[in-house]
Amino acid sequence: MKEKITFEDFLKVDIRIGTIIEVNDFPNARKPAYQLKVDFGSLGVKNTSAQITDLYSKKDLINKQVSGIVNFKSKQIANFMSEFLILGVYNKENQVVLLQTSKLIKNGQQIL
Repeated sequence: MKEKITFEDFLKVDIRIGTIIEVNDFPNARKPAYQLKVDFGSLGVKNTSAQITDLYSKKDLINKQVSGIVNFKSKQIANFMSEFLILGVYNKENQVVLLQTSKLIKNGQQIL
């Protein structure tokens, strides 16, 4: 387990629900990845890259709701600017499984 944090520390992390609206290959990435555009409602559309090609096809990802940390500083990845961190967990095969809601949620809704 990592170092314990306070509730105030947790509140600094802005985790929101969004819907993937576009998926593109990312040939310049070091490891196989997609470039994603995600609609976060009132926060707008944000870009990220994700190493999720093992378990997800581009077709599978369109209209899928995902969770992401939207208040990270943007990060340059090869020739692409990533604006948020999509959330997932590694399975026993070391593949990323996306964290998702079990029901449809309004885009931009904050996770508390």
